[in-house]
Amino acid sequence: MNIAALIAQYGYAAVFLGALFEGESVLLLAGYAAHRGYLDFPVLTVVAGVGAMTGDQFFFWLGRRHGQALLARRPVWRSKVEYALELIQRHPVGIILVMRFMWGLRIALPVAVGLSDVARWRFFWLNLASAALWAPLVGGAGYVFGALLSSHLAVLHQVEHWVMLGLVVVLLALRGFLHSRHTRS
Repeated sequence: MNIAALIAQYGYAAVFLGALFEGESVLLLAGYAAHRGYLDFPVLTVVAGVGAMTGDQFFFWLGRRHGQALLARRPVWRSKVEYALELIQRHPVGIILVMRFMWGLRIALPVAVGLSDVARWRFFWLNLASAALWAPLVGGAGYVFGALLSSHLAVLHQVEHWVMLGLVVVLLALRGFLHSRHTRS
C-alpha cells in the first residue's frame, strides 16, 4: 500500500484524533495532503473542527466535574490552569474564541473554563465558533504551503540546469580567487 492510499484511508481519522488534543501539526499536514488531492478540504475542515470541539468539550466537562481533584492529582497542571483562569476572568469571550490558537494552553484552557463560572451553553457556542475559525485557517495554511511549495518546485525544475551551472561557476570563481590569493602570499 502506498502513502497516498494510506492518507486517503486513515487521514480523516488521524485528523480527528489529532484535533482532539493539540492538532495543529496534523492539520497543517492534512491541509498539504488536501492540496495534493489525497483529502477533500471541506471534509477535512469539518472533521478537524468536530475533533477540536469534541476534545475541548471533554476537557471543559473534565474541569467542571473533576477539576479540583484533577489538579490535586496533577500539581504540574495547577500553574497553567491558574494562569488560564486569570485570563478567563478578564476576557472570557475573547479567550474562548482564541484558545485554540494559544499553543501550550490548549488543554489547560478548557479545563480552566470548566472551573470558571462560564455557562456550559455559552462555552458550547463559543467553542463551536472557535473551531469553525480554527479548522479552515490552520488547514488552509497547510493547503497554501503545499501550493507554494509545488509552484516553487515546478519553477526549480524548469531552471535547475541554470542553477547548477551557476553554482559550478561560483565555485570555480571562488576556487580561482582563493588560489590566486594563496599564490600571492
